[in-house]
Amino acid sequence: MKYTILILFLLCSVRFVRAQSLMDSIQRLDEVVLSDIKLKDYAKGYKINILNDSILRKNGTSLTDVLRFNSNIYFKENGYGMVSSPSFRGTNASQTAVIWNGININSQLNGQVDFNTLSTANYDAISIRSGGGSVQYGSGAIGGSVHLTNTLDFKKHFEQRLQLGYGSFDTKNAGYKADFGNGKISANAGVAYVDSENDFEYLGSNRRNENGAFNNLDINFNLGYVLNDTDVLKVYHQNFRSDREFSGTLLAPSKSKYKTEDYRSMLEWAHIKANYTSNLKAVHLSEQFQYFENKDLKNFSEGKVNTWLLKHRYKQQVSNQLDLSIITDYSHITGRGDSFENPSRNAFSATAIMSHRPTSKLRYALNIRQDFISDFESPLVFSGDLAYQMFKPYVLKLNISKNYRVPTFNDLYWNPGRNLNLKPESSYQLDLGHELKFKSLCFKINTFYIETSDLIQWRPNGTNGSWNPVNVASARQYGLETEFNYELKRDHDTFLLAANYSYTEAEDIEKAQRLFYVPLHKANASLSYNYKDFTSYYQHLYNGEVAIIGGDLKAFDVANFGITYTFNRTGTWNGTADFRINNLYNTYYENVAFRPMPNRNYTIKFTLNF
Repeated sequence: MKYTILILFLLCSVRFVRAQSLMDSIQRLDEVVLSDIKLKDYAKGYKINILNDSILRKNGTSLTDVLRFNSNIYFKENGYGMVSSPSFRGTNASQTAVIWNGININSQLNGQVDFNTLSTANYDAISIRSGGGSVQYGSGAIGGSVHLTNTLDFKKHFEQRLQLGYGSFDTKNAGYKADFGNGKISANAGVAYVDSENDFEYLGSNRRNENGAFNNLDINFNLGYVLNDTDVLKVYHQNFRSDREFSGTLLAPSKSKYKTEDYRSMLEWAHIKANYTSNLKAVHLSEQFQYFENKDLKNFSEGKVNTWLLKHRYKQQVSNQLDLSIITDYSHITGRGDSFENPSRNAFSATAIMSHRPTSKLRYALNIRQDFISDFESPLVFSGDLAYQMFKPYVLKLNISKNYRVPTFNDLYWNPGRNLNLKPESSYQLDLGHELKFKSLCFKINTFYIETSDLIQWRPNGTNGSWNPVNVASARQYGLETEFNYELKRDHDTFLLAANYSYTEAEDIEKAQRLFYVPLHKANASLSYNYKDFTSYYQHLYNGEVAIIGGDLKAFDVANFGITYTFNRTGTWNGTADFRINNLYNTYYENVAFRPMPNRNYTIKFTLNF
């Protein structure tokens, strides 16, 4: 029945997108430079927070550092620089999707993205989309999605940026980025490297963080070429390599090490006419790891997954008020590893999206998607959202959706423990948002409700002592999020204030207890003051108490402070010198039980733009 509904929906859409009378070709620059067009055009009823390039440069080298102080997302981090898992609106790490230039890059092995393996240095913007997004972005987009964007600017320009930094615990980082455009070609490339002994002292003791060293290398290259007035060809490529020792806990030392290497490549062809756009993407994603139980020995376990993806989006502008899109994609996924055999998966999905603007104040969208996956049945999912401007500064937003998460290769094939009878997780969510926007002030408040069934959890097997994944649990999350931004500009100075607060109730319905590692309260605030060539900034994070096995992990406050000086501001080149104190009040805190985070530490960074 559900397949019939989908086919009828697609046929009705096709009826509208048949060829119309040809019009003169125009080049829509926003669609040329933006690969993740769904985030721009089909998310009007969602809360979206965009972190621009200046915020990314100011806030460290890992995505965890950036989002911890600039979003509502909570991070469960196994020590600084170690595995970092997000909790978005009380959901778990595998229920948060990471979108790279419009492509879901969550691991096919564990369904997650380790946010400490994502450098911020080579992205032009990072966007946080709250609410379910499985219709547009596939498996895992239940609590929300984080979007990593590289833009291609065809305007004539040539810019370069060199960055060098050094900090406590013998932390070194360096980066270079170049950006070029001449009207016909646009290209940018960047490399970012960070290396740290990460051997900070544990406050209140004479012990240090042993076996915590890490180094990360990120290489990024993007190219766009305007073939003619209607066609644009783009290439995106990223390579990330990480070599990390895994530090132990207060109770148990460690000598383990983990090497990862990820490749992401995409070829994109956009055909742009006055009333329709055709966009074709060919993608290759590769993820591989080596795990050493003892870094001094040559023995290790390994795994590798290759994903080949072909995706097409057709967008038809039926009228000035109505757009229709049909998205189809096919993926072929293969894996190999020491703990599983050679699994493979074929998946096809079809999505239909309608966006309608009946008046200048109202816009809404309806979406439906069906996946056909070779190793299990996937549910039909849908979503709807609207944005209504009740009066000039106030917009009411609403979205509702059904979302899903498919079992991963680890869930289905890991030996021992695999379970071939797993079902996808299924989730329903509702979000109501209010947005007030004035010239220098913006305030957002969202209330949400999420309920998920058939949660996949690994549990001990009483028969043979191994752990097995099973569909056993149901969970609900509800609460509210607020976001506040204020900017005051005068002749020689600028004052900025940004703050986020979230209240999240998250419970296991079966056990009638709070979910582990979800703070009831989380808040952060950033203050920045600029006077001529000097800028000072202060960041504060409050992380509420979280439930853990056998008790609770204490709440904590942690803050950072920095000063930046800009030199040769009016010349053909300019530079900045930045001095930063992290953990300003020398607070002892843990994101994960028995894994202390760094004490007060310092960084200095020089940036040259030319």
